[in-house]
Amino acid sequence: MKEIQYEIVKEIAVLSKSDSGYTKEFNLISWNGKEPKYDIRSFSPNREKCGKGITLTADEAAALLRALQKEMDKED
Repeated sequence: MKEIQYEIVKEIAVLSKSDSGYTKEFNLISWNGKEPKYDIRSFSPNREKCGKGITLTADEAAALLRALQKEMDKED
């Protein structure tokens, strides 16, 4: 199986941190040398391992932002 390589191009936010040191992060990541995409996933303390996550194009991230803003406005 081909090894998956990634490069965190831009660290945007740590969304949460567990007692074990794992962090859930929102970053801009290039997977296997391809165009960077927005990414939400968990990482081990030294980023040696990463969990399953979701990658988003800029258009998808913008659509998610609009949906979140609309949803959060309902909460007010």
